[in-house]
Amino acid sequence: MDNFAFDKKNYILLAIGMLIIVVGFILMSGSGSEEGVFNPEIFSVRRIRVAPVVSLVGFIFVMYAIMHKPTNKDKQEPTK
Repeated sequence: MDNFAFDKKNYILLAIGMLIIVVGFILMSGSGSEEGVFNPEIFSVRRIRVAPVVSLVGFIFVMYAIMHKPTNKDKQEPTK
């Protein structure tokens, strides 16, 4: 009956990865530019370099959480 693809650790890792992705997208957000008015914040280091790297790390973390194989304590045989 307990033959699920993910265990509790997988779901925790997925939640952490999703939180990292959300933080990356929040870092990317900000005010846009209006017609005729230049907004230098659009080209800030936070929006161009930091936020995409944080989001990429989050996506890689989610892929790790999906690929992480749960440990099966019931099927482990004792070594003699």
